Parts: sequence; structure tokens; C-alpha cells
Amino acid sequence: MHNGVSSFNEFIHELSVDSDTSSLEYSSGDESDGPLPASPLSQSSRLSWASASANSECHWTEWLTFILWWLIFPLRILLWIPQYLTSLFFKRSSRTPSSPRRHQHSSRPRISKTNSSKDHDVPNRATDRRRGVIEDLHLAIEICIEAIFDFFHKATHLLLSPSEAFAILLSWFSAFSHSSKRHHGDVSVDETVLTATLGDTDPSPTERPVEQPTTLYNSMNTDTRTCQDVITELGYPYEAIRVVTSDGYVLVLERIPRRDARKAVFLQHGVLDSSMGWVSNGVVGSPAFAAYDQGYDVFLGNFRGLVSRDHVNKNISSKEFWRYSINEHGTEDIPAMIEKIHEIKTTELKLCQPNIDEEINQEEPFKLCAICHSLGGAAILMYVITQKIKEKPHRLSRLILLSPAGFHEDSNLGFTLVEYIFLFISPVLACVIPAFYIPTRFFRMLLNKLARDFHNYPALGGLVQTLMSYVVGGDSSNWVGVLGLPHYNMNDMPAVSFRVAKHLAQIKHTGKFRMYDYGSRSANMEVYGSPEPLDLGESYKFIDVPVDLVAGRNDKVIRSSMVKKHYKVMRDAEVDVSFNEFEYAHLDFTFSHREELLRYVMSRLLLVEPTPVQQRQTSPKGMKLKKKKKEVQ
Repeated sequence: MHNGVSSFNEFIHELSVDSDTSSLEYSSGDESDGPLPASPLSQSSRLSWASASANSECHWTEWLTFILWWLIFPLRILLWIPQYLTSLFFKRSSRTPSSPRRHQHSSRPRISKTNSSKDHDVPNRATDRRRGVIEDLHLAIEICIEAIFDFFHKATHLLLSPSEAFAILLSWFSAFSHSSKRHHGDVSVDETVLTATLGDTDPSPTERPVEQPTTLYNSMNTDTRTCQDVITELGYPYEAIRVVTSDGYVLVLERIPRRDARKAVFLQHGVLDSSMGWVSNGVVGSPAFAAYDQGYDVFLGNFRGLVSRDHVNKNISSKEFWRYSINEHGTEDIPAMIEKIHEIKTTELKLCQPNIDEEINQEEPFKLCAICHSLGGAAILMYVITQKIKEKPHRLSRLILLSPAGFHEDSNLGFTLVEYIFLFISPVLACVIPAFYIPTRFFRMLLNKLARDFHNYPALGGLVQTLMSYVVGGDSSNWVGVLGLPHYNMNDMPAVSFRVAKHLAQIKHTGKFRMYDYGSRSANMEVYGSPEPLDLGESYKFIDVPVDLVAGRNDKVIRSSMVKKHYKVMRDAEVDVSFNEFEYAHLDFTFSHREELLRYVMSRLLLVEPTPVQQRQTSPKGMKLKKKKKEVQ
């Protein structure tokens, strides 16, 4: 389709014009350029013959193209498949216009940064022209039909112009003979490009071989940006920290570093999410950027459970990798990340401020707060309680929990059906489905493109949004918009292990916030030392830091009544707890720009005063204490 004219009509028009031209050339020769006019009789006869021939040729070609059209009509649906697959592997990004600022802040050459503009946040990309599945199919069919039309058009033209066909064949034979002579020659030419690198001591150009394309991200036409890309594109510093848990899982702790800050914040995502959720709203509406602008050193946690399956044992099986529950999130992942934060901050502060006195004050040299959403809230509560039971420091000064998981008995019919499926069919499902994730890059790319279709076609997106809202009990979160975020890309994608889902079903079924039930008294005795799992709700008395609970009135995933239950149990356990609720749905806490919520979260963070800088000065009282110690010795 070009300028409102279909390819089929263009083909008929061009073929008719070519047919007319060919017939006139054969009949009149060079009469248009001849110096003498032809006789009226001969001219009229030639023109009448030419017009009759043109009409007959046009009529004949119309019937021919009409017959060919219906012959290839059943095939055009099938022929787009090899064309589409070929375009995936060999088509470059020249078809899609690139943004003039796409190269800015690029630290990963393998990443396709689609529309990486600083002036727009991640979810609101009005100029994002990535194609979805429907557009890809439409484009592939158009290309296939155009190629077939072009083939028959050229074939018909060559049949009507034998001299031109003979000239083309002759040029082919001459080109083939010339290439064979070059092939038998002794000189081999390597294709090189003269380049110079800015900042080199020797700015003279040097030769390097032309790099062949090693990645196909541009041709895939998907958004493969990471949290690092979003942070650096917006002009913020970035650091990735490799964390290894005690059971061998490799986590990525991401950071917006402020190395001399004596206050830090740890942000932990929920289920089917990643650190991308804390930066997805851009500079203005993202908690991570807001905390950094307030002077905090920002750490973004990532649970185990990405499709990349990063583990110290590279030969670990899929079944073994996904064998974990919320227990491992709270007793393995978070402790490893918190300890890494403590190690990094104490080292950096001693380098930046060597006069700090950690021994006299007997406190941490910095204050660390935690902001957690959904499953991250349940995991951080489990972490604090288990650390206190083990008599180990948890190193946290305040908890801000946004719609935390833990109590789920008040839920809709859909979640109740899922609960019973997991509880009664889990022995069979556990052998077949170790986790819920999309296993191949092709299907992850397909989901990414479907998300673009939902965005580009509002009617389709509205239908999917309505269906997903009904599935989760009427929650009004922007489910379609979340699917279009970059962390749901073809390279990696958050997943849920079967045991995490089963653990949530156990919590909902029992009505208690407790640790994973291994299914038998002996197994529980081996892990917990008791026949029943540890009840975390009854252990809230171990929480010794202030807790701020935030609920959403429109949240149908974790309802406001369940967050209030956290509040009541904590208040009965004499925990310093506060409760607030907003007119938000479940995903609005991270993926939507909510200034009111952001102001509230920042106000709770600011209640924690940073550790004051103390000099290594010995007070008179300290002198007396030292003298007494010497006398005792």
C-alpha cells in the first residue's frame, strides 16, 4: 500500500503502461524522432493498429494478472513464514529510523535502546515505533505480495521484450566470467575500514576488519533495555554488584551510588517484577530517583528467579534451580544483599571519612532503610524475624512496606481456585512444572511484541486489560502497560517458581503468615525443629524497628483488609507501626506516577536521621573508664 494505492492496482497500471510502450516501439520504430512526417494513411493505420494492440494487450494482461492473483492467494498466507523468519535473522535495522540520541550513555553495545530519550519516562513512549506481532504480520505479507508481483511483473515484461531479456542474460554471463577470474587469482583482499579513536595518543587512522553483526536485537525490533540503561540514559550514576548467596545463587544488586552518603535505602520488588519497577516512571515519579535526589545511596535488590538462571553451578538442572520458596527469598537472598551493602558502605565510608568512630558509638556508620512491595514486603519481614531469632543483626533502621504480602484469606474466587489447584494437585504439577516462565527467546520476543500490539491497538489493549482485571478480581492496575516494560524482554524475564506459588497458596489456605510447609512432620522437624512451620505473624514481637504499612483501597490482589491485619497483629505485638491507605491498585505503588504516594514515602524515610559523624576524641569520662580498666588489670 503506497499513497492510498494498493500494490495490485499499481502493478496493473505499470504493466499496462509497459505493454503499451513495447507495442508502440515494435510498430513505429523511430517514427517519433524522424524528420519527415508519415503519410496520413500510414499514420492512421499504424495508430489504429497500435491502439488496438494496446487494448488487446492490456485486456490480456488484466486477465493474466487476475488469474495469477487467485492462484497465489492461498499461498500468500503461507509464504510470509519463511520471509518473516528470514527477516528475523538477516534484516538489519535500516528499515526503522534510529533516534539521533540513541547512542548516548551506551555502556552495553549489545543492547537495543529503542527511543532512549531523556525527556520521556519508560512507560510513556509516544514516539516508540517498535512493531508488534500484528504489524510484523502485515509487513511480512505486504513484502511477500510485493515480491511476487514484482517477479511476475518483470517476467511478463521480459517476455514482451526479448531484446532486453537477451541483454540481461548476456550481462549475467559476463559478470560470472569476471568473478570466476577474480576467484582464481592469487590476491586476497580483506575488507578493512580506517578508524581513529578519540583520546588515543596516536590519532592516526588504523585498520581494523569490518565487524560482522553478532547480535540481532535491532532486527528483532524489541525493547531489550535493562535497569542500567534506564538509569544511565537519565544521567544518573550506576553500579552493578554481584552477590552470591550461601546456596550458590548469583544475584544482581544494582546501585545508584552516592558513596559518601551516611544514609542508604534498599528497594525490593515483588513477584514477577525486578529492579526495573523502581525506575520505570522516569526522573519525576520513580522512588529510586527521588531517594537519590534526597541524598540517599540507593540499592535495588533482585530476587533469584530470572530466566537467565545464574548460579555458581553452571550445570544445575532446571528442576534444581527452581526448587525454592519464599523462605529462600527471606533467609538467603535478602541477607546476602544486606550484608553486601553493609560491607560496601563501611569500606567506602572509612575511605571517605577516616575519622568516624564506630567502636565508641556502637552503631552502624550509616542508616539503612528498606522500601518493599508485595512479596518483597513478606520477605523483608521474614528476614528481620529470622535474624533476631538467630541473634544476628539485621542492620535496618526502618521498613516501609507497600501492600505487603503475608495474609491472603480475603481474596476473590479466582485466587481461591488457584489455591486449591496448588494444594491438591501439587505433587503432580511439581514434577511437570518446576516454575512459571517463558522458556525460549522466541516466545519471550512474541510476548514483547504482543505488548506492543496492545499499546498500538487501543481496542485490543482495552479488551486484554478488562480480561486481566477480571482474572485478578477487578484490580484496576495498568496490566497492559506493565507488560510493555523493558524487563519483560526477549533476553530475560521475571519468573515464579512452583514452590513460591505453592507457599502463597499455603498462606492463603491456613490464614496464617508462616514459613513453607514441606508436607510432613519429619521434614518440618528437620528444617524448623518443630512439626509445624514457624508462624511469622506470632513472631512479630521480634520486630524492633519502625514499620510503615501502606495499602491500596482499589488493590484486589492484596486487599486493604489484609494490610490492616498486618497492622493489628503488629500493634498487638507492640511494634512501632503506622498505617495509611490510598486510592491505588496493586501495581500503582511501583509502575504508576503517584506524587501523593511518593511524598508520603519520602516523608517516612526522612524520619530516620543519618548517623552523626563523630571524631576520635576521648572524653574525660572515657579516660576514667580506661583508668579503671587498667586498675582492674
